[in-house]
Amino acid sequence: MSAVAVSRPVADPGVTVAGMASPAITALDSAGLPYRLIAHGAVGSLAEAAAVRGVAVPDVVKTIVVRRSADDHLFVLTPGDRVVSWPKLRALLGVHRLSMPDAAGALAATGYERGTITPFGASTAWPVIADERLRGREITLGAGERGLAVAVDADAAIATLGATVADVTDPQPTR
Repeated sequence: MSAVAVSRPVADPGVTVAGMASPAITALDSAGLPYRLIAHGAVGSLAEAAAVRGVAVPDVVKTIVVRRSADDHLFVLTPGDRVVSWPKLRALLGVHRLSMPDAAGALAATGYERGTITPFGASTAWPVIADERLRGREITLGAGERGLAVAVDADAAIATLGATVADVTDPQPTR
């Protein structure tokens, strides 16, 4: 499987390589955040996503939707080789309980299906927490559609999103 990378001019906002409007691409263009659009086919794992995007696994960022209460969510951006540390995240937020919504809840909260979720262009601009290990690198994020990603400077994305940067992950457990 191969990927097609396309550098996007801001003058052509909100159009993906498939010719469809994308809230994520529109949001990136509106923010003036430089990015490289990567179109690839379906992937079955994070390692496969890294391979088709031409990056290392830690540079494939997972966007996790976390539920604080019925109508209060946030996005947590984690490197691909790490998982959310619930104790660290609860301590950062000063709460005792967090959960992950089911697929329908995630779609309702973000406007995106699982596997395509990104804070860019989400139906609600929930707060964003970025793991500190993302700083200083180029990362890839989902772009709101299956088989579509964007490569961005992590520091610029963090600034654009107004993200809180903290140590909120642990290494991915080995099986």
